[in-house]
Amino acid sequence: MKIYRAELVPLNANAIGTAAHGQAVLIENGANLTINLELFDTPANIQHWEHFHGFPDNRPAEIATSAQDVNHDGFVDLPETGAVSGTTMVPLDNAPHKMNIPHDDYPVADANGHFAYTKVVPLTELDAKFKATFNDSDLALDKRVIYVHGVTDDVVLPDTVAGAVGHYSTHVTLPIAVGKIELVN
Repeated sequence: MKIYRAELVPLNANAIGTAAHGQAVLIENGANLTINLELFDTPANIQHWEHFHGFPDNRPAEIATSAQDVNHDGFVDLPETGAVSGTTMVPLDNAPHKMNIPHDDYPVADANGHFAYTKVVPLTELDAKFKATFNDSDLALDKRVIYVHGVTDDVVLPDTVAGAVGHYSTHVTLPIAVGKIELVN
């Protein structure tokens, strides 16, 4: 059994008015990966996309900070995270093993900005989909970071904020919390 943990810290807090934070615990145990994630102080009453990001060549990903705001608009948007965190890899949604990213089956925060997510994922299916997508079946969780995304539509985002995915706006994809996944034991 391998246990991984990520302390999720706020990103874009000054710009969005909330400081989302929490923790993720991922447990590889035999045929399954159990994912537990709990967030506090997120924008309330909306769905929050969450994923782990990384580099397909297994370079270690790092968390984005305000230093990644390369266009100096006051926001670290999804494309700006790529230089240090890589690409979106696996969604923490209703079916992580399917690796279907843009959809509406992610956790929804309550009126207090809290949500908890737990999912048991069949590793055989996740490894196969990961290999088909990234040509590698090694999830290398300790080289990944977790992002939580999403702000309410009333948050004013400048036109310079990028990262819309399909019909989902930058309000859906704006990162609000991030954490480095580390092997605990």
